[in-house]
Amino acid sequence: MPGFGFARTCLVVRHSVFVMVLRGFCCFALMFAAAFPALADMPLAVTAARVASNDARGRLVFDFDRKPDATVHYIGHPDRVVIDLPATDFTLPQTALQPVGLFRDIRYGAIDASHARIVLNMSRPAKVMATDVAENGEGGGYRLTIDAEMTDQKTFDKLVAAGGWNAAAYNSGRQARLAQDPPPSTGKFVIAVDPGHGGIDTGAISLDTHVPEKRITLAFGKAFAAALNKQPGIEAFLTRDTDRYLSLPERVTIARQKGANLFISLHADMLDQPSIRGATVYTLSDKASDHLAAEAADRENKSDEIGGVTVSHEPEAVNDILQDLTRRETQAFSISLANAIVSSFKGQVNLINNPHRSAGFRVLQSDDVPSVLIELGFLSNRQDEKLLLDPAWRAKVVSLLVEAVKAYRAPLVAGKG
Repeated sequence: MPGFGFARTCLVVRHSVFVMVLRGFCCFALMFAAAFPALADMPLAVTAARVASNDARGRLVFDFDRKPDATVHYIGHPDRVVIDLPATDFTLPQTALQPVGLFRDIRYGAIDASHARIVLNMSRPAKVMATDVAENGEGGGYRLTIDAEMTDQKTFDKLVAAGGWNAAAYNSGRQARLAQDPPPSTGKFVIAVDPGHGGIDTGAISLDTHVPEKRITLAFGKAFAAALNKQPGIEAFLTRDTDRYLSLPERVTIARQKGANLFISLHADMLDQPSIRGATVYTLSDKASDHLAAEAADRENKSDEIGGVTVSHEPEAVNDILQDLTRRETQAFSISLANAIVSSFKGQVNLINNPHRSAGFRVLQSDDVPSVLIELGFLSNRQDEKLLLDPAWRAKVVSLLVEAVKAYRAPLVAGKG
């Protein structure tokens, strides 16, 4: 049939065209595959990195083009944290990861064709507290975040022996990795008593007797902690019990590592106006409540400069993450403690006008421990100086502080019941 022959001819032509197209596509695919290997076989690429650290805690952030599989382990003598990766290209400027704080040196690069490594030489024993592997919503790819924190040599040696962990298994938020030793728990209400200053940082110097603030705060701290430890259900410890220097981040970290439920820092201020006297209780705030609070925070925050501690000046977004500004709930508890102290002092201890004030004190920047800083008086005022050096007055103030802590704690205990 003529119609059938024509249709058959068209079918053959169509088949031939399809075969030609298919062959052409296969050739193109082979050429493409030869020129561009499979993405899975290509090295990861680190497109950006940044570091923020003080001498107690640090954070490293790496931006990858794809999801990384990172394994972390520890090496001693010297103390190092090692992050092993698949083949990775580090297209970073040399200034991207300048060592600071906990990180004495930061190195990275290829080990062989299949592996790369980041090596963190630590300025002191440190442990990885948390990591996060998550999608980077800002520009695609993935972000690897590693948080480290100071520890003691015994704990670090245990981490060296424990092996590593795989960060890729934890990609849904910040989580602890290696089994960490939990803060010691006795079931008691734990209070960190922080005697301000110490060591090379003398603090203020009294007018007539020339006694340094660090000696006054240590005497108060020891008496306060001893009195607290006599109370049922309460356990207190000192951040420093000798004349030694502690940076502000160290004080905060020590309190958290020991499982503190409260942090109380003791100080004695100095002003250019010798007529001002009385105690002040400070809590943390982003904006100072007044110029006196702002100046007090500035003076206390300079403690790290005196001790030679380098303060990281990384981009604001990194610092905000690192410092973990106090959560609303913690801040509310801090204010409650401050109010309890002011109420206990009223009529018993001289207070300045508006005795509860707030400012950006670095030593109060704990995200989960309610914290206050108490200026017991002014060493620039001779009346306050005399009282601050009087053991009887010290005992009286300690007793009032203990009562304030008990008043603060009472509704918390009742709530549990």
